[in-house]
Order: sequence, then C-alpha cells, then structure tokens
Amino acid sequence: MTKISDVIVVGGGIGGLAAALSIVQRTDKSVAVLEQAPEFGEVGAGIQLGANALFVLDQLGVKEEIAKVSVFPKRLVLKDVYTAKELAVLDLTEGFQEHFKQPYVVLHRSDLHRVLFEACQKQDRIKFMNDQIIQTVEQEAGQATVTNQKGETFSAEAIIGADGLKSNIRKLFSNDEPICSEYVAYRGTIPIEEITAKGDVAMDDVIMWIGPNLHLVQYPVRRGELYNQVVVFKTYDYKPDGDWGTPEEMVQRFEGAHPLVERALEFISTQFRWAMFDRLPIENWTEGNVTLLGDAAHPMLQYLAQGGAQALEDAYVLGEALSSEATYNEAFNKYQSERQPRSAMVQTSARKWGEIIHAEDEIKILLRDTIFSKHKATDYEVADHLYNYFNVRKNEVKA
Repeated sequence: MTKISDVIVVGGGIGGLAAALSIVQRTDKSVAVLEQAPEFGEVGAGIQLGANALFVLDQLGVKEEIAKVSVFPKRLVLKDVYTAKELAVLDLTEGFQEHFKQPYVVLHRSDLHRVLFEACQKQDRIKFMNDQIIQTVEQEAGQATVTNQKGETFSAEAIIGADGLKSNIRKLFSNDEPICSEYVAYRGTIPIEEITAKGDVAMDDVIMWIGPNLHLVQYPVRRGELYNQVVVFKTYDYKPDGDWGTPEEMVQRFEGAHPLVERALEFISTQFRWAMFDRLPIENWTEGNVTLLGDAAHPMLQYLAQGGAQALEDAYVLGEALSSEATYNEAFNKYQSERQPRSAMVQTSARKWGEIIHAEDEIKILLRDTIFSKHKATDYEVADHLYNYFNVRKNEVKA
C-alpha cells in the first residue's frame, strides 16, 4: 500500500481537475488525480457555461484562457421546431453581465478540459495517474485507500469521488442505479464552413428548437471555427438491453420539422449515441474522509446546461471548506451541507424543464407558450436560481 498524496481525486474530468486545482490553490495539500482513460482528455462536443461557472473559472485563474477558445453568444433562443417562431429569448449581452457579474460562454468540452488540465500541470502538488479504474474505497484511522482493477492499492488522507454517472465510489453511500430517461442524443461539431456553405447560420445565438418529446440545440464553438449541434428525442421503442433511439427513428421523429432543422439533421453524426441518464438526489455523500463531487454526487439531465457548472461549483466550495475547517470530515460535511440542497434543486429543475420544453399535450403547450410570450429578453430574474448563486452567497456571508 502506497501513500501517493494527501488527497486522491478519483476521476480526471472537468469536475475532478477543477477540484484538484481548487484544493492546491486554497490549501497546502497535495493531490493525485486518478483517471481511468489511458490519457487525459475529454470527449463529446459543445458545453454551455453560465455566469455561475464563469465565476469559478475566474477564481481558479483560467477565465482568460477559457475566453480565448470560447464564443460569447448574444442570445439564448427557444424556437418552435416546426414553425421557427421565437418562443422566448434571453439577452446575454451587457445587461446579463451586469446582472450576474459574469458572461455566458459556449465552447468545446475538450477546450475546457485542456485549459483545466494545463493549469493543473503547472502545480507541483498535483500528480496524475492513468489507466486507473477504481473499484472500491476503504478507510480507517485517518487513512483512505482505493483499489484499482489490477488489485493495486493507493492511500491518502482523503478521497474525493469524481468518477461520474457510473461512480464506484458512490456505492459507499447508495445502491441506487442510473435512471434512463428514454431520451437519446446525437451530437457533434463540424467545421463552420461546411454548414455555412448551405446557408446562413445564427453565429450570435444559442438556439434550442423545441417540440413534443424532442429538441435540437445549435451554437458555434472554438472562436466560431466549429458549429455544435445536439439532437435529442424520446424513443418510442425503448428496450433496456436492446437497440433503441436509432438514427432511423431520429429521422422519423423529426418529420415535418422546419426546413432549417431538416437541413441541420444532414450534418448530425450518427456514429455515436448517448442515452440520457440521471439519478435521484441522495441526502448524504460523505462518510469520514470520503466525499463525492460532480456527476458522482448529483448526475442530472442536460436540459439546463448545468452538469459541468454544478461540478465547478462543487470544486470551488470544496476547496473553500478545506481551507477553513480543521479536519477533512468537518470540511466535507460543511461542503455537503451547502452543495446537497443546491445540486438537488438543479437536478429536479432539469427534469422539470425537460418536461416543459418537451410537452406534447396541446393545452400544456399553449399554456407554456403563453407564459413564454410574456417574458422579456432582459427579465434576468427568471435565471437567478441558476446563475446568481455566488452573488447571493456572497451577500449572505456579508449579512
């Protein structure tokens, strides 16, 4: 058994790297990040980061680097998938930044991950280990130990499980399983010139085309060099162990969509399919010197674009707690007492927002669109519960 650091972070994704960076910046502790992949990197496509996420990136000292590879959209737009009617708009320009104290950006997930990884590499007290599929965690007398797929053990004073939706560390706290929403996503990015060659695209907007049990999201990333698209729909042929949510069903589900949506589908890669899962909130994710972070603690559906942001919030609050509390257990419990109610609210809100945008009942659609029509693009209070977290938190501390 080898002690490799003061703290072990299991999982080298966005949340794990942000946690490692937050800890070494706020304390004198050393961190080892154990990642199951053969090398550090991020798959997927675009990611949206609201003001709450930008606050953390600013505090971690990487906001300027993030800005270099981001797009700063001017609007969030909800459109009817069949008529292209704008149902609701949120202005993201000066008023947004004045209200929330930070901007809204979109970028490629791999760019966000790279910036965080490079920032961690500059820290002497962070080390990295790959090919580490952590199976179990045990602890005794102020020491926590993880065991990998080869039976090798590594110890530290504390363990942070940032190992995602299918977390093995979570098994210490709950025997729950991921819940399939029966929705599936196809997503990817394409060079901007490929899609602009067939017509204009909205380079200043994040657009979500919504319809009954389906939607399409579009926005530019990587300084406008790539165009990100995500198609999401609920399957009518769900089989837990079978082939469902196929590309053929995608085409069927979007029949009759607006011509701009039909054209967008021509550019969607159907090589990889992402089934969409979350879990129900759990009340406790801390025991002794072990705690959870990000999707391992609170996996959520993507409808509010808050999964990555919540992991970043976790990382900041966790680093802060470790800098102020005498023991790991005290710090982890302080962190959890703040983060559990907050993340549970966002988890459940994401589910509810999915029901709203995917409504299929005509009366519910009419009611929704009527409410949307009364919303002004600068009515920012509607998003306070998501983006104003740190501003409200700061005021509460002052009070």
